[in-house]
Amino acid sequence: MAALIQFQGFGFQYPGSPAPVIRDVSLDVQAGHFVAIVGGSGVGKSTLLRAAAGLSEPSFGHLRSSLQDSPGRRANAFVFQDSRLMPWRRVGANVAYGLEGLGLPRAEREQRVDAALRQVGLAHLKDRWPHQLSGGQAQRVGIARALAVQPDLLLMDEPFSAVDALTRQALQEELVQVWQRSAAAVLFVTHDIDEAVFLADTVIVLGGSPAGVSARIDIDLPRPRDRGTAEFAVYVKDVGAGLQA
Repeated sequence: MAALIQFQGFGFQYPGSPAPVIRDVSLDVQAGHFVAIVGGSGVGKSTLLRAAAGLSEPSFGHLRSSLQDSPGRRANAFVFQDSRLMPWRRVGANVAYGLEGLGLPRAEREQRVDAALRQVGLAHLKDRWPHQLSGGQAQRVGIARALAVQPDLLLMDEPFSAVDALTRQALQEELVQVWQRSAAAVLFVTHDIDEAVFLADTVIVLGGSPAGVSARIDIDLPRPRDRGTAEFAVYVKDVGAGLQA
């Protein structure tokens, strides 16, 4: 199966910086695959996401992408650490934002919005204002906005880091269900080892300075995953060892 995104010896150095922030990274994201990138602060996790989105070019190596926008669809969509909802738009209008400019008839845009909100369990909140939402609800709206454009690749930058632990776990479980119902691949950045093992097919561990890939771990566990099993604990330990390498 051809990769949607392929990093080959990828490196990135900010202009004027004496050294690259990340170098010699090779990884790929296959269609329908869930890849998590784990690492500490400043190791270039978000840099890889921006590059995958086409927002920055490699300073070294290559980045190959087969992603292309198509009629009525975006090639990729972002979900950020905060929901970034526009306070002057109701929930439904926030979800519809990514559909603007795609040339879709109004009726189809409405259908897409309704379907995306149903996927995240918020159809009943379509007419609410952002300030009327909890933190978890706001993040679900952000996910719905991304799903509405039917992306081939969903880019997620620590999307659950700002919510409480119970909400975070619920959002993780819901994300797996939403992803399994969609055709999208996911590239997910996190500093949380447990989260990465729970969500991903493959975990890429970044470390060092400049950062590089210190481990690649394929998670061979059935879904839904049980955090209480010995097998889950082994994978958590393996990812942790990669961070210490």
